[in-house]
Amino acid sequence: MNNSENGLHKVVVVGGGAAGLELATRLGRKLGARKKAHVTLVDTRMTHIWKPLLHEVAAGSLNSYSDELNYVAQANWNHFHFQPGRMIQLDRQKQAITLAATVDTNGKQLLPERTLTYDTLVIAVGSHSNDFGTPGVQEHCLTLDCREQAEQVHARFISEYLRAQAAEDPSEKMNIAIVGAGATGVELAAELHYAAKVMARYGMDAIKPENVNITIIEGSDRVLPVLPMRISTGVQKQLDKLKIRTLTGHIVKEVTEAGLATNQGEFVKAELKIWAAGIKAPNFLNHMDGLETNRINQLIVKPTLQTTLDDNIFAIGDCASCTLVNRQGENYTVPPRAQAAHQQASLVARSIIDSLKGKAPGNFSYKDHGSLISLSTHTAVGNLMGNLTGNIMLEGFLARMFYISLYRLHQMALYGKWRTGIIMVKDLLERTTRPRLKLH
Repeated sequence: MNNSENGLHKVVVVGGGAAGLELATRLGRKLGARKKAHVTLVDTRMTHIWKPLLHEVAAGSLNSYSDELNYVAQANWNHFHFQPGRMIQLDRQKQAITLAATVDTNGKQLLPERTLTYDTLVIAVGSHSNDFGTPGVQEHCLTLDCREQAEQVHARFISEYLRAQAAEDPSEKMNIAIVGAGATGVELAAELHYAAKVMARYGMDAIKPENVNITIIEGSDRVLPVLPMRISTGVQKQLDKLKIRTLTGHIVKEVTEAGLATNQGEFVKAELKIWAAGIKAPNFLNHMDGLETNRINQLIVKPTLQTTLDDNIFAIGDCASCTLVNRQGENYTVPPRAQAAHQQASLVARSIIDSLKGKAPGNFSYKDHGSLISLSTHTAVGNLMGNLTGNIMLEGFLARMFYISLYRLHQMALYGKWRTGIIMVKDLLERTTRPRLKLH
């Protein structure tokens, strides 16, 4: 079925995260600007913030409103269209998706339920935390799946300090528990440790930095279990230096208002509890007109990143499960990482552009460029991998600079080199006019 309008191929991208936004931007520049396709981006929010930065928003070291990108403006600058809305239905026969009605905070309808037709559909709706059905998580834990949740963590963090200021008790303690020792959990722990020191410098010292007890709980036998052992070992040493407690080999069995109970009989007292363990794709993908999904709701795709049952539908990023074969002939699943999302967006952009020339889509080949873990301003640990450099272990200032450059590369993909340069200058100037930590 052809839903082309005015002779233009209609591409609909659902999800404005790293993968979806980069893809819409590339297609807008390559096809939309030349009137070769009609490109539409759909997202439930009006603005974008890079998900790997949410731990900094939670700690207050990043002002999300300063670093956010507005979808409407990005669409105007890059020749694509933006539709606010949440996808609720797919009709593969009619090649159409349905968006739920949009309402404001008072429940008043802003936009009615709508239908968008497509020739090519790309689903890039990301993932969110997986609580594995653990009792008490929904009631007592915060997560870091979006900016609003990160800001909620920050608000709770500030509230605990204000409560302690009123108490004026020099022995006052603050207990924070983070479930999950992946990149998000580890980086959040280090960022909150730094935030405690900054709070004391600004006079909010009723809770001493050394009395902010941070515990990371991890079910595997080490932190960062999916990364190489030497990175895990290096990060563990840094966490020990910061006196951040790690409980590895502990699975949380229940969460209460007072804290978390583990399968090893440990009870971790915590006023602030953050769940950063595991991921799963949104539940609605399980009901998308028969598309094949796995146990964590990810859409199963072929090496071309097309869904197994419909070549007109691609899935990229964390919501896609793509199995490839490595050099040893072994099957492996592409990891849910920012660099994978970026590479997948690049491939699908080329595939869609080539399809208009009658060419078949290419196969995805994941290139692991290494991993970098930021421990706030303290240090960073990781490795870089490449054809020329091999596998290089980095730590300290140099690793920190490489880590920061990852965000700049994301900005360059969205803004281009010149505008990213201007943003970097703006960020440097703002350091002299605002506190090191958001204090509200």
